[in-house]
Amino acid sequence: MLEEKKFRCWSCGHELDMAVKVQRRDSCPSCDADLHVCKNCRFWDPGYHNECRENIAHFIRDREKANFCMSFEFKSENDVDRNAADDARARLEAMFKNLK
Repeated sequence: MLEEKKFRCWSCGHELDMAVKVQRRDSCPSCDADLHVCKNCRFWDPGYHNECRENIAHFIRDREKANFCMSFEFKSENDVDRNAADDARARLEAMFKNLK
């Protein structure tokens, strides 16, 4: 069974129709925030070096402004849940590894 992916604006949470790929200059129809930004990317994670899980990404100064990052992949709500589960699993593995 295929999960329906839901996409939301990083700024206002407005649900977006993602029938086409996000272009650099696209903006949210509700709040006019840029959409091709780090905070909308599935790789964005403030806990990682360069705030990005993609290790080949270039440094982006403003995470809320449109950028030219070639690694950008729009984050779905499913990706957020998966990243949280991966982080929890990694913390548990690290904790039990230290006990050995």
